Amino acid sequence: MSEHYNIYPCGDHAITIELGKTIDRSANEKVMALFHQLTALDIHGVKDIIPAYTTLTVVYDIQKIKQQTELTAYRFMYAKTVAALNTLTTQTIAQQCIKIPVCYDVSFGIDLPLIAQQKQISINEIIQIHTFIQYQVYMLGFLPGFAYMGIVDKRIAAPRLPQPRTTVAAGSVGIAGNQTGIYPLASPGGWKIIGRTPLTMFDANKENPCLLQPGNTVQFVSITKDEFEKIKQQHEPPHC
Repeated sequence: MSEHYNIYPCGDHAITIELGKTIDRSANEKVMALFHQLTALDIHGVKDIIPAYTTLTVVYDIQKIKQQTELTAYRFMYAKTVAALNTLTTQTIAQQCIKIPVCYDVSFGIDLPLIAQQKQISINEIIQIHTFIQYQVYMLGFLPGFAYMGIVDKRIAAPRLPQPRTTVAAGSVGIAGNQTGIYPLASPGGWKIIGRTPLTMFDANKENPCLLQPGNTVQFVSITKDEFEKIKQQHEPPHC
């Protein structure tokens, strides 16, 4: 791999690989390619591999790494990472596309009127724009199962609220800058809220508790309040 990258320690038991500086699909494709390559190596002592927008962090057990090398744990992981980078290919990996039903009624999309006013477009236009494209899931963070997705069309991109709300309902769909995301749990939050999904985004009782994973693509589908109530009992979304 000839492209520039940076590798640096993240504390004393993790290593971070930076593959870009800006949020874009090409950088994230490299991150996900490296994620799959390192995962396939099944390195003894690696505890977690965490993809983000432009970085990948590998968390490891120092003692288990020491059992298999005379190098320091960091140097061992550095060598493994460089070897993977030198053979990295960003061939497209088939990812699951998930349809997420969203009710954009203003009782759920409480910031729709504000965005419409600021952008000088109608609420219907906001909904049409938000549901028109498929979004890349770049990373999980902030809350368990909170998927950061993009890139939002600049016509509806909107900054965070100047002061976060103390409570945002679970399932709320929001916009922050050129990102869109879904609150999996009720929590404080400052994203502008445009709708709500009836789907459960995080379920700790499931083997795979997070509905969305980095690398997935998401298509939002507009539904009515009646449809919202009907779907609310369902747990599995339809595939694109």
